[in-house]
Amino acid sequence: MVVSDLHVHLLPGLDDGPADEDEAIALAAQLAGDGVGRVATTPHLRADYPDVRPDELAARTAALEERLQREGIALDLVTAGEVAIEWAVAASDEDLRLVSYGQRGQDVLIETPYGPLPAIFEELLFRITVRGYRVLLGHPERNHTFQNNPERLGRLVETGVLVQVTASALASSERRSRSRRLARDLLRDGQAHVIASDAHGAIKRAALSRGIAAAGELAPNRAQWMVTEAPEAILTGAPLPEAPVDQPPKRLGILDRLRRARAG
Repeated sequence: MVVSDLHVHLLPGLDDGPADEDEAIALAAQLAGDGVGRVATTPHLRADYPDVRPDELAARTAALEERLQREGIALDLVTAGEVAIEWAVAASDEDLRLVSYGQRGQDVLIETPYGPLPAIFEELLFRITVRGYRVLLGHPERNHTFQNNPERLGRLVETGVLVQVTASALASSERRSRSRRLARDLLRDGQAHVIASDAHGAIKRAALSRGIAAAGELAPNRAQWMVTEAPEAILTGAPLPEAPVDQPPKRLGILDRLRRARAG
């Protein structure tokens, strides 16, 4: 099954992604070379990027895909957006549909705020779900509120919110990183559903394959599910298939732990 990356800032000249088409092509080539077969183009929909217009996204995605074909880069593109919760709540039904995955009006990527979560965050998400959307929550492992209170995120998952963790958080070698710790805990607890790169131009964060490899050390079957079957369901609006069950990793002996620590 094709490997999908559901969170990539690939469209040129729109947000903090590639500045121009050549940079977008270079990023696409990196993604394809990393084993990704399908990418959701997800520019920011929020107040600080007022020039990102929902009604232009499909045409921009099609134009970039045509260039990819001319360049011989085997990468399928899907129109979408990374949507700030405030923008989503205020958006018209048509604009919200146009930034949903594949513009199907079924699944939408909501950006987790970087600052403290407001008390009404859950209520705002609920306003999106009652409009008929399944929410994929982007990179919640970076948010300090969730780091301090992971149970709050767990309660959202219980209501049907899906969680996207970032490859760079999973693959981080900084063991004191709170983002790394939460991303890996979510994976172990079965509360993460998608791994994505959140690439913004030339890949500076960890490539998707490194995130898959890091996740595979904890739950190899689920790691593959998170970049194949789960994204497929989101892109088609299908029910999420049951995740495979992994055996807990074997407990390492002290010599093995020392070798891993020295290897970074």
